Amino acid sequence: MSDTTTQPTRIAFVCVQNAGRSQMATAFAERERERRGLDVTILTGGTHPADAVHDEVIDAMADLGIDLSDRTPREITTDELRSCDYVATMGCSTLELDDTPTVDVRDWALDDPDGEDVDRVHDIRDEIDSRVRALFDEIEAERGASA
Repeated sequence: MSDTTTQPTRIAFVCVQNAGRSQMATAFAERERERRGLDVTILTGGTHPADAVHDEVIDAMADLGIDLSDRTPREITTDELRSCDYVATMGCSTLELDDTPTVDVRDWALDDPDGEDVDRVHDIRDEIDSRVRALFDEIEAERGASA
């Protein structure tokens, strides 16, 4: 991991289309960064990005007061991922970062919300929120230990 006393912790949330799970994770991470006042850089992207964030994802996040309507899926590069401390994949990625031992890669193995009914999308959203909060708990604890 990087020296958190001088550099921000870098986190990436990645999936194939960058139109659902990784967009929700990014929004929750932005919220946690602000709530906790942590120096964290957040990246998101996909290996084959869609044209737009899925409508059901925009609606599910709007239910929590989080607006994703202006977000655009983007491609993420291997170099960007290698610069991270943590990379969370959503269960649909085949990232090859084995040659980068400084990156903590986690596969969250989450179902794709695209085309799912509102209750299922809410379940996926809530699982992502929980996992993001747990990741930020780890980051906070690591920073406390290095202080």
